[in-house]
Amino acid sequence: METRQLGTDGPQVSCICFGAWPIGGGMGAVADQQAIEAVEAAIDVGMTFIDTAESYVASERLIGKAISGKRDQVFLATKVSGKDHSREHIEQALEASFQALGTDYMDLYQLHSPQPQWPIDETMGVLSRLRDQGKIRYIGISNYSAEQTAEVIKYGPIHSSQPRYNMLNREAEESILPVCLENGIGVIPHSVLAKGHLSGRYQPGHTFDADDERSEFASFTRDGMKRVIEVTSKLALWSQDHGRDMIQLAIAWALAQSSITSPIVGAKSVEQVIHNAKAVDWKLSDSDLAEIDDILGGIVVDR
Repeated sequence: METRQLGTDGPQVSCICFGAWPIGGGMGAVADQQAIEAVEAAIDVGMTFIDTAESYVASERLIGKAISGKRDQVFLATKVSGKDHSREHIEQALEASFQALGTDYMDLYQLHSPQPQWPIDETMGVLSRLRDQGKIRYIGISNYSAEQTAEVIKYGPIHSSQPRYNMLNREAEESILPVCLENGIGVIPHSVLAKGHLSGRYQPGHTFDADDERSEFASFTRDGMKRVIEVTSKLALWSQDHGRDMIQLAIAWALAQSSITSPIVGAKSVEQVIHNAKAVDWKLSDSDLAEIDDILGGIVVDR
């Protein structure tokens, strides 16, 4: 799998990042062995950039088992997810991640979401000290606005930003992507498949299990899905006409955006990993992207 540079002076990472939210149980329970095999498959196909978080239930523990003996083969990213950004909590969270993942350093350590009650200069001071100690290599942020990003970089360099970004929600194009480009910050978008809307698997009336957080999303109600499917059904047909499916289209579309380093794509099985990886070979042309824009028609789908 091809690689891309994370930020202007960062490391090379695989151009698709394995998103570990699904194997942790965020979209329903996944058997441990199935999850471990999915991570192993990602490494085998060159998808060696792995993103997780302390809040992704069993995710870190399962990744730890999958990368045992292979730590040097992966670029490992996790996040401090709690609302407490004190020095004590961040250090405790990082140590807990080390234990779960079976490592003593983190390639990329990210703030999962802004916590304004904790001064960002103090938070960045904690992360910078951890970096200087060799416990983390690079610092990243997730779900930060353009204004919040500009504030963060006053207090130290960051190498990545993780906004929500996909064909159905392009809000990041307005300000987040430009500020990242201007400041040499790599963009590793999450929700590239729009939580499954771009998988083509769900129809109006679908019922999610109670342990699947999408059961609470407005866009997955019967009325919400009817609106989405008016567009995604056309995208599915366009993909089929090009010998692909909508999942690979969603990934290829993200890869075609000049501001994107590595889209984060979740998978719960070996088959899904292999299928996702094949999207790298689909290079969308400018005319392809224009046709897709016509189909999208400016739709915006929130949760």
